[in-house]
Amino acid sequence: MKILIINGPNLNLLGQRETDIYGTETFEGFLQRLKQQFSDMEIFYYQSNSEGKLIDQLHKAKDEKIDGIILNAGAYTHYSLALHDAIKAIEIPVIEVHISNIFAREEFRRRSVIAPACKGTISGFGLMSYQLALYYFFNKNKES
Repeated sequence: MKILIINGPNLNLLGQRETDIYGTETFEGFLQRLKQQFSDMEIFYYQSNSEGKLIDQLHKAKDEKIDGIILNAGAYTHYSLALHDAIKAIEIPVIEVHISNIFAREEFRRRSVIAPACKGTISGFGLMSYQLALYYFFNKNKES
């Protein structure tokens, strides 16, 4: 099973930025642990601060026969109809994840415009949100 993790803007600064919200671990270190834990899956990773590049990566995933996508769109979650449309266009299951509980944060962060296009949303469990999404794909694959 091929899984693509896509992180949006400012998530390249995990471990450095707002550590009271996002923690002190870098995503690269966490990713290595995920790959060990889910060694029966091929896990690919992409990060960009550019909305257009995230959309291009979603489109490319279809051509690369990706089975599932875990997407943390960062701030684009709250206003990117273009990402919403790209998710709907590719017909690959996408799990929206957030490290923080977006529903307990500022009012403008409490709405996700991409959620209706996603299979589900996992929010507020720190980096474990990515693990929970991988468990979904792992169990879905076992059912097939």
